[in-house]
Amino acid sequence: MNQMKTGLLMAAMTALFLAIGYLLGRETGMVMALGFAVMTNLFAYWNADKMVLSMAGAREVSERESPEFHAMVARLAQNAGLPMPKVYIIEQDQPNAFATGRNPENAAVAATTGLLQRLSRDEVEGVMAHELAHVKNRDTLIMAMTATISGAIGMLANFGFLFGSRDRNAPGGAIGQILLIVLAPLAAMIVQMAISRTREYGADRGGAEISGKPLALASALRRIASGAQAIRNEEAEANPAIAHLFIINPLAGTGIDSLFSTHPNTDSRIAALEAMAAEPGFAGAAAQGRSTRGPWQVEENPADATRKGPWG
Repeated sequence: MNQMKTGLLMAAMTALFLAIGYLLGRETGMVMALGFAVMTNLFAYWNADKMVLSMAGAREVSERESPEFHAMVARLAQNAGLPMPKVYIIEQDQPNAFATGRNPENAAVAATTGLLQRLSRDEVEGVMAHELAHVKNRDTLIMAMTATISGAIGMLANFGFLFGSRDRNAPGGAIGQILLIVLAPLAAMIVQMAISRTREYGADRGGAEISGKPLALASALRRIASGAQAIRNEEAEANPAIAHLFIINPLAGTGIDSLFSTHPNTDSRIAALEAMAAEPGFAGAAAQGRSTRGPWQVEENPADATRKGPWG
């Protein structure tokens, strides 16, 4: 199913490239756009994860640098039956996280310092389990490639607007050029939204199963959504094509479902997780997920309460 989605996505993006090329230069422009599309698709397949991590300002951390966080991710990966992914930290006050990689063997998970500082240990586990569910479902390939190609389409549209044909008889003419710069990135964004919105519910459920803590994940979503509204994420603002990768839209100003939202309604996601916690298989889950302590504080030993997070 995911392979089919990837194929349909690449076909849609390629068709958009061809349409832009034809508008800019008829058959010649279409052939050039096709070549650009093929190169972009290949580049995205092998390099989209690196591009996304770079755009997000993520830094890989070793087990020595963050032993507790590494141990948490390793335990969750084992629960999910996945290889250990690379672990990244984003120096960002907004609590958030995402996963990327073309397959489970080349996956990476990234969390902001705000997530590690502001959420409880159980909530962080729920979030990282959600990201590993994306890896397990192979959503990361689709989403990373979408982010890369969406940005490329925006670049191509801008290039066409600035340097496109000035021939009044060219397809679309001046009005077509203006429509190009507006509609091409919009079409790519809609593809991103359609993918992200449908995959988040599946990753929520998968993450709850991996961690065994649906209410912790529900609590984390609530707190991350609040943080996303209050704290600006500069990297995401500068690179909006990566917004759909995060567990909560880092650009979100509201929590409502709409045509132009990259994520499902947070309240709807929380309701689904709460319903999951009420299922017989999660009868004991209601007892967890409500702590407001920092994730790296040890309640049994007050002397450890001021210990810094595992990123340094």
